[in-house]
Amino acid sequence: MLVQLVCSTVLFSLLLIQSGCASKPDLIVDKPVLQAPQKLGEPVLPLLSPGASRVNGIAAVVNDEIITFREVIREARPLINEAQKKELLDDKARRTLRATVLERLIEKQLTDQKIKELGIKIGDDEIRQSVEDVKRQNNNMTQQQLETALQAQGFSFAQYEVQIREQLERLRLVSIEVRSKVHVSDREAEVYYEANKQKYAEEERFRARHIFIKVDEKGPPAEVRQAMSKALNLLHEAKSGKDFAELARQYSDDTGAKKDGGDLGTFKRGEMLASLEQAILPLKPGEVGELVSTPSGLHIVKLEERSSSVFKPFEAVKADIMELLYRKKQDERFAQWLKELRSRASIQIKDGSGII
Repeated sequence: MLVQLVCSTVLFSLLLIQSGCASKPDLIVDKPVLQAPQKLGEPVLPLLSPGASRVNGIAAVVNDEIITFREVIREARPLINEAQKKELLDDKARRTLRATVLERLIEKQLTDQKIKELGIKIGDDEIRQSVEDVKRQNNNMTQQQLETALQAQGFSFAQYEVQIREQLERLRLVSIEVRSKVHVSDREAEVYYEANKQKYAEEERFRARHIFIKVDEKGPPAEVRQAMSKALNLLHEAKSGKDFAELARQYSDDTGAKKDGGDLGTFKRGEMLASLEQAILPLKPGEVGELVSTPSGLHIVKLEERSSSVFKPFEAVKADIMELLYRKKQDERFAQWLKELRSRASIQIKDGSGII
């Protein structure tokens, strides 16, 4: 089982496991699963020459705090393993992945430092509530089931609480530094709606009626001829302008037609029986189509209405547009904030040639 801790905003690759917007995460899973802090094997480093000793070298210094090569290699290992499942990686590709990991570790170090600077603290009650959310969203698992699932992956419940605390701290940081400074006006939403109206077009809809004449293909030829004759006579009357609904009530073998006059209801493309839809779509409202043969019998169809493509009203989609624009602005604001954070920091990246 995996327990997957998630919140409901934008995906920040550095700060969040998945997208988030609130200080309290929700759990979204397809099936009960448990995601614990990653347990990684020790990195495999080159063999040493006789008499040599290993030093855990410094990969980067971020405002006087260090990131070691060992950390980089350890954090890069699962990414490399995952990438190798898709394609064979050469040394250059591995170095590129490790360099990417180093950049993420630098950004994580910067955000951790900012959390300390702002004095962001997550209370034990918030941790407990988040754990309860995790259990509730995973089929109301018990505390024992949660701990058992964690232990199966080699982790304690205390380690899991630490991970949750770190995630909530970073979410709180994002809320302070990013979310509080992002705003979307009604006017911005209206402008987006007008510029992207086609995205909000409703599908064309049709309303039709039919008269059904039951035909048993394996029945006596005389019965088949009689059914065909009945259908042709009704088709002639319908095309002559007789009340279609009344004809359906009197002569249709569809029992429901006695009440609804053969009303097939409203439907979109692909929702009607293919043979009937094929006969209905070319018609104009008020027109009666030709006979349609199906395995169950013969149908006479009439198109009552067709609604050409219309657009959903702005008010119906306003909330979705506001959320979309908010997420976009939030992503942009976060990238800018991180860039500014880096520009104010003292960052030294060491030469990792031959190591990472």
